[in-house]
Amino acid sequence: MSTPVQPPPGLAYDRSTRFVQLDPREAAFYQNPYETYAWLHDRNSTFFWEEFGLWCFGGLEDVNRLLRDRRLGRQSPTGIPDSRSTGNDRSHLKDFDAIEAHSLLELEPPVHTRLRILVNRAFVSRQVERLRPRIEALAHELVDEFPDRKPFDLLPCFASPLPITIIAEMLGVPVDMGPQLLEWSHQMVAMYTHGRTPQVEDAANRAAAEFSDFLRLYIADRRKKPGDDLLSLLISARDEGQKLTEDELVSSVILLLNAGHEATVHQAGNAVRAILLHEGDPRRFFNSQEATVATVEECLRFDAPLHLFTRYAYEGCEIAPGVRLNPGDQIGLLLGMANRDPRAFTDPDGFQPGRADQKNVSFGAGIHFCIGAPLARLELQVALKVLFDRLPGIRIVETPRYRDTWHFHGLEKLVVRY
Repeated sequence: MSTPVQPPPGLAYDRSTRFVQLDPREAAFYQNPYETYAWLHDRNSTFFWEEFGLWCFGGLEDVNRLLRDRRLGRQSPTGIPDSRSTGNDRSHLKDFDAIEAHSLLELEPPVHTRLRILVNRAFVSRQVERLRPRIEALAHELVDEFPDRKPFDLLPCFASPLPITIIAEMLGVPVDMGPQLLEWSHQMVAMYTHGRTPQVEDAANRAAAEFSDFLRLYIADRRKKPGDDLLSLLISARDEGQKLTEDELVSSVILLLNAGHEATVHQAGNAVRAILLHEGDPRRFFNSQEATVATVEECLRFDAPLHLFTRYAYEGCEIAPGVRLNPGDQIGLLLGMANRDPRAFTDPDGFQPGRADQKNVSFGAGIHFCIGAPLARLELQVALKVLFDRLPGIRIVETPRYRDTWHFHGLEKLVVRY
């Protein structure tokens, strides 16, 4: 589609410098970032976003390339976590930073390699596929509990409990702890949003401390009474004589619980919205395994749950024409924008399951490719098929609105009825 000459509301763009001014908390933007993405794609998909203080890349080829560029990485070269919005004093974030210091997501080789090999054993596709019957049964159980013939919010009734139950069962932590695990997760994940407040930071640090304390007690119990769950396996894991330290174990479990829930909930809500905004019987998107897989891949491309991923530069380098980085500089990789790149996709703003040019960077790429991608894909494929097979007449009854968390792109609520 053609983009307008004038920039979308709230966007200021200097063509000569490629500097962009755009408040990510501006409602017009986070409710529909794709209008802005299309406008920028039409001018230059590489730009300096002043509010973040980062060079950002939104072209699919650039994002894919830079996610794999070993001159860049997730681990802060100074050892100090990103503090752009908080100043240099992080004493009030001691417990949160202790979790981040051992997080697989924030580390680089060789430590990242060792941790990923140990954790990855539970998430390879052949292991994840064994969960299909349990995911299907749980999806049916949740549908059975839906309110009868009256509007309800699908997110807390379906999108949220399914992934937290599955990851809790995998790890072997109490499923009835689900609400508390979610509360800790939400408070910690809020640290990654733009313009966080001291209150958000205090809540995140408190959640990290409580989450860690709970897991340490639970790990001590599991050491005495091991089972066949992932937590027990991680406790006893060995790789060439190495095992996870307790700090690494705690950070890994928190990452798996948080990441295994947050993005999948957002993607499930975004996917249901995209499918129901297209008229007709939704079962047509799930009438075969091939169609189901293609539909989920298009949902991941069309409305991704994570729109920004950052990288540090480890050396001075020119990573694009006119973009020179010094060691320690950060860049922003815009996953949601890359998934709508008109140079990579025919009709990028169209929802077309089974498109010939199907690809996306919603799970990242390179050594930090999402370890839980096979599980997330399976949960979406199974849960969405069950939902629409059971309730083909389900429909949206309130206009869905996205949360004021552009970085984590998900709905506030999704009110439906059937």
